[in-house]
Amino acid sequence: MGRDLGSSAYGTEDFHAFAVRLRQETELLRDWLQAGQLVAAPPRIGFELEAWLVNASGRPMPENQAFLGQMNDPLVVPELARFNVELNGPPRWLADDPFDGLAADLGSLWQRCETVGEGLRIHPLMIGILPSVRPEDLGLSQMTDAARYRALNEQVLALRNRQPFRIAIRGPRESLALEQQTVMLEAAATSLQLHLQLTPENAARCFNAAQIMSAATVAVAANAPTLFGRRLWQDTRIPLFEQAVAVDSPAGAHAHGLARVTFGTGYARDALYPLFVENRQHYPVLLPENTGEPPERLSHLSLHNGTIWRWNRPLVGVADDGACHLRLEHRVMSAGPSVADVVANACFFQGLIQACCQRATPLESEIPFAVAERNFYRAARDGLAARVEWLGGRQGVLRELILEQLLPLAADGLRRFGLPEAAWRPWLDLMRERVELGVTGAAWQLAWLNRHGGSMEELVCAYRAGQQSGRPVHDWEV
Repeated sequence: MGRDLGSSAYGTEDFHAFAVRLRQETELLRDWLQAGQLVAAPPRIGFELEAWLVNASGRPMPENQAFLGQMNDPLVVPELARFNVELNGPPRWLADDPFDGLAADLGSLWQRCETVGEGLRIHPLMIGILPSVRPEDLGLSQMTDAARYRALNEQVLALRNRQPFRIAIRGPRESLALEQQTVMLEAAATSLQLHLQLTPENAARCFNAAQIMSAATVAVAANAPTLFGRRLWQDTRIPLFEQAVAVDSPAGAHAHGLARVTFGTGYARDALYPLFVENRQHYPVLLPENTGEPPERLSHLSLHNGTIWRWNRPLVGVADDGACHLRLEHRVMSAGPSVADVVANACFFQGLIQACCQRATPLESEIPFAVAERNFYRAARDGLAARVEWLGGRQGVLRELILEQLLPLAADGLRRFGLPEAAWRPWLDLMRERVELGVTGAAWQLAWLNRHGGSMEELVCAYRAGQQSGRPVHDWEV
């Protein structure tokens, strides 16, 4: 959950002072790692879920302040657009019935959101891209009134020499090209973000496993097949988000460092520390806010890291007692379609990570980074039908790889971690049913459009009815 800032405008001295603090805190993190001072506790998991607010007609409802005021819950916070909110789950120990617990946490919070929304004639919706959103919905007038978002928009535009953002997405059948004047296009892409606490010893292997498995997780969770009426990728969030906050002006590719939204530049090592060095050396500061906190809180390092949207992002946190821990934030999954689907996604991901970390030979030594990256973008475009490359250079359809190898691998990872089968079997069975039927959120949306035609608003209303049923998406009627 990002804090708001005290200012939306900065001068040269602010950037210089922030750079000094950022170097100091990056070096402090290095010292702590070398001294063995980071927490090495059993793993905990958590989630963030971005959601839309819509009206009864299926259109975006820019009323998050009224909604949040009624919710009055620190776990539900604003997002960039006035029609978005973010739900946060409390951390849970992976060893302590984590998936039923996650289902209870998200289920009760979502029910409260629906109840509060009903009184305001606002309907919360978890989906990767709202099919009914239009370019005119994404202007500055729809931005949440917060200094953080105003500053982000201003600084990204400054790096682009105030040139418009250009979106160009080519799908298998249709394409989209347009220009936008603000970062608000980012608000059209809403995600499920899964967290896993790491130890310094396993951090790099877990992080690399997440990168390798991102092709599978983006495909099973694909839920964004359209944008502005065009049928594009199975998960159009991926190219949309990458282009929506691109810092380079059209005149100069990569003139300002690496892409802000990225799969990364290579596999991680050394307890993820090189990624924070990369942050400092290759990413211009966007929000040079003086937090007023001592270096030991690592608040400037965290603020800067929060403006670099790797699809798998390293996080550091400092508890009230000063203990510092590492986390992995897995950002590739679309939000939704249902609470049950979200929990199945989390179970599949956590099982894969545990299995990879227990593997005698690190996967990253057998699958080149370029292959993992290529697999990811193919899976985002083509979903379960993507052709990917696996161990030994073997190639095949991703759906078959998931059914034959990755689902058993996830089960083995959770079993070897020590979880009883009852804690994870129902959720992996749900995932298997989804993959066997080939009905992801994206597939359901496209099937509905193929059968009914009609408007995108009608699709949203049909989708909302499925979501309210509480059933997983492969059980929804088309």
